[in-house]
Amino acid sequence: VQLQASGGGSVQPGGSLTLSCVVSGITFDYYAVGWFRQAPGKEREGVSCQSSSDDSTYYLDSVKGRFTIARDDGKKTWYLQMNSLKPEDTAVYYCATDRAQMSATHGCRFGMDYRGEGTQVTVSS
Repeated sequence: VQLQASGGGSVQPGGSLTLSCVVSGITFDYYAVGWFRQAPGKEREGVSCQSSSDDSTYYLDSVKGRFTIARDDGKKTWYLQMNSLKPEDTAVYYCATDRAQMSATHGCRFGMDYRGEGTQVTVSS
């Protein structure tokens, strides 16, 4: 299973980015998808997750109202639309998925089995 995240970059505060994650080599149904991030010197945190097993969605409090997760299972792709970016959003962002039937909150809080390489997001003026 391979996950490839893309769409990162450098933007000014208030700017927007859309991250994409494409999964390949997957031969099983996957229910949970998500985005995690890790800033230098900080622990990895779940930013947003979505589960098709219970149709739940989770957002980290600090990104609510600014970030939106979406998935296209036909394309085996999911997205993270990030608006009104802040310097504290600077981090390496990772996409992940799991074959277990879990809630979005569980996935974001405890992690998922499959994770791809990250994409850097830098927000600075």
